This record gives sequence, structure tokens and C-alpha cells, in this order.
Amino acid sequence: MGVAVGDAGSEKKSKGRMAVDATAGAIAGCIARFLTGPFDVVKIRFQVQLEPIVGAPADALRRSKYTGFTQALTTIVREEGIQGLWRGTVPGLLLTVPYTAVQFVALQQVRQAAASYGLTANPGTAPLVSLASGALAGAAATVASYPFDLLRTTLAAQGEPKVYKTLWEAARGIVSQRGPAGLYSGLGVTLVEIMPYAALQFGLYDALNAAVADEAAAAAERSASGLQSNRLQAFACGLVAGLVAKLVTHPLDVAKKRYQVAGLQRSLKYGARVEAGFAMRSLAQSLVDIYRTEGVLGLWKGSVPSIIKAAPSAAITFTAYDAVLAWL
Repeated sequence: MGVAVGDAGSEKKSKGRMAVDATAGAIAGCIARFLTGPFDVVKIRFQVQLEPIVGAPADALRRSKYTGFTQALTTIVREEGIQGLWRGTVPGLLLTVPYTAVQFVALQQVRQAAASYGLTANPGTAPLVSLASGALAGAAATVASYPFDLLRTTLAAQGEPKVYKTLWEAARGIVSQRGPAGLYSGLGVTLVEIMPYAALQFGLYDALNAAVADEAAAAAERSASGLQSNRLQAFACGLVAGLVAKLVTHPLDVAKKRYQVAGLQRSLKYGARVEAGFAMRSLAQSLVDIYRTEGVLGLWKGSVPSIIKAAPSAAITFTAYDAVLAWL
């Protein structure tokens, strides 16, 4: 009887922890998404722009509309208003809630499972647990929220005049053109991208946190500002982890965005459209094609706004997550 009661209590505690992780992750993700939204829109515009950013003559037919981060930012505001910088915010937030909630829940569940087998206590396997748990959490979160990711990219990339005015209209249009599977176009490459990205992000975050843990503990003992030091530590570690992870996986993100907007009939003033047939290419073919037509820099299009967004986004997410956990 005692064992049964203990198991029931453990199960209840586990479910409570899952609810807390999901709530904290969702709130943290929404905060980060809203604050970094403009950087995401600029990044997407660069990534779906087929014309080379540099190397083309000024009077060439393939002259790019966006040539730099500041120029792109001011151009969007001038042509579409300040609200243009938050295009795709609704599906972005709808994406963020399930993504971050599932991500943090899956992360904690994998870590708990690894701990039950004694893997986290072993110095030799602990780093691998961090990488594997991050990768699995990222994959689970991606599958749970992918249609919102595709719709967010579509609405952010379309510009003016709008191809789709609402989230629902975009979903209906994509399904009518490509079938229900169209809402998952690019899911494969996204999983290829997100698993190393999440593995690097969470793995580096844990490694950096462990590296400064002793100093943070000492600071907490010396003064009453220990909580503030821990928050600063979470912010700094999240910043570095997000920066490195995004740089390494950026070419995959460029290919992913092309898959997502393949066939989108946006205005030609934004440049050539990504043809519908692009969605049928393999990832290797896509990357080679981008390299041949746009150069090596084409694989890192949008990397500046991506880095500006990803690093603080990761830092804000981890900091807000820790803060919400402490509050809950």
C-alpha cells in the first residue's frame, strides 16, 4: 500500500512539474517572440530573396531589394508602416506557445529519464545527455507546432500587396494549392536543422552554466543579490549558446524558408519568386543550387538579423523561463 501511495505521489509530482515547465516555457517564448519580432521579419525577407546581395551591378536585372540590415528595416517601415515589422506575429505567437511548452517539457522529461539511469551523474555521459535532450526536445516541439511556423513565414515574407490577409486565409490558400501536406512543407529539413541547433543551444547552455556555477554560488553567498547573479548568468549563457547554435545551422534555415514559401505569388517588386518546384528538391540539391546562383554568402542570407534576434531571444527565453519557474 505504501508503495502504491508513493508511486501515486510521484506521478502527481511529475505531472505538476510538466505543467509548470509548459507554462514557464510558453510565457518565456511569447515574451521573446514579441520583443524580437522585427528581426525575424527582416531575416525572412533576406532568406527568401533570390537575388545576390553583393556582387551584382547596380543596374542589373537581379538587383536585390534588400541590401543591408538597416536598409531593409527602414524600407519595410517606409513601405508597409511600423506594423510591417511585426508581420506574422499572430501565427508566430501561436507557434511559440506549443513550441516552447513542448520543448521545455520534453527537455525535462528526457533529463529525468537519463537521471534515473544515472547518466547525468557520470561526467563522461552528462554532456551527451545535454546534447541529446536538446535535440529530442527541439524535434518534438517542431512537429507539434510546424504549421504555425510555415504560416508565420508566409505572412512575414509576402510584403505588399498582401497575398493573404489573415492567418485562416493563408492556411486555406496553401491547402488548396498543395493539399494538407502543404502545411508541412519543409518539415524534413526543419528537423535536420532544429536537432543540431537545439542540441548545440541546450548543450552549450548547460556547459556554460556549469562552468560559471562555482562563481555564481560564491556571489550568492557574499551578498543578497544572488538571485540577480543567477538571472545574469542565465542571460549570458543563453546569449552565447543561441549565437553559436544559430551561426552553425543558418544555411539549413535559409533552405527551410525557401521550402516554406515555394510557389508564393508575392509582388515581383520584392524580386524573383521561389518556384513551386523548389519544394520537390532534396536538401542537398537546394543547398548546392543556392551556392551556385547566390554564392557562399547566399547560404548565410539574413544571418545578421538572425544573430541579432537569436542571441537575445535565447537569452530572454532562458532568463524568463527561470524567472517564471521561480515565480510559480
